[in-house]
Formats: sequence, C-alpha cells, structure tokens
Amino acid sequence: MTQIRTLLIGTALTALASTAALAQTAQPAAGTDGQPQVQMQGADTATAPAAQGVQPVTPPPTRLTASGSTDPLVQKRDANAKANAEYRASKKASKAELKDQQKAAKVQYKEQVRDAKINQKADKQTANNEMKINMQGQTGDQSDGADVKH
Repeated sequence: MTQIRTLLIGTALTALASTAALAQTAQPAAGTDGQPQVQMQGADTATAPAAQGVQPVTPPPTRLTASGSTDPLVQKRDANAKANAEYRASKKASKAELKDQQKAAKVQYKEQVRDAKINQKADKQTANNEMKINMQGQTGDQSDGADVKH
C-alpha cells in the first residue's frame, strides 16, 4: 500500500515539475506590438502549452502491481499472506454457517417446546374431561342408588 502511494505521489510530483519546467522554458509569443503577451492564470494555463504547439510531457504509465520476486523468502512471505487471507475468509464463512445452524436449531427447539406445551395442555384438558365424565357417571350411579334404601 505504501509503495502504491509513493508511486502515485512521485508520478504527480514529476508531472507537476515537468509542467512547471516546460512553462518556464517556453518562449512567450509576441503580440502585435512586439511586446510579449502575458498569460492569464487559471483555466487557460492548462491549455497554453497545447495551444502553442508544444505537447505536454506525460510520464510513462507505471505498473502499480509488484512484479513477482525470485527471492524465495519473498515468495514464502507472499504465499503465507495468501494462505492466511484464505484461512481468515474460510474461518469467517464457517463462523457465519455455524451461527446460522445455531439460529435454526434454536428456532426448532422453540417450536418443539411450544408444541410440547400445547400437547401437555391438551392432555391435561382431556384428563379433566375424563375425570368429569367419570365423576358424573359416579354421581349418577349414586343418585340412582340413593333412591333405594337398604
């Protein structure tokens, strides 16, 4: 990252210096009265060299990526960095997958607990209904037996 920044700053400074040098060495165009014309600072300054027929000097395009080194230590460092990046990415993906699985398991558990509570409530209601039926049947038998005295 610092190499790229250094290259970009160096390129910008080189372009600025070459533009300034070109502007200083360019001969001023003579006006109609033989006096040199004064150029205005601003938007015309950037187009002045091109207007005078002088092409602005542009630095050759620089390659911003580092070329592969033949040094085995550099190759090992690059390979380790790549492996570490892959490991971090796979670890992050695995962690996200585990989180999703835990979330799904929690949802499933909550559903099972809710169903169990519903089933327990239904079983309790059924048992109460059976007990009421049995109680009514016994009271009916007792009421029939209560009429007959021994």
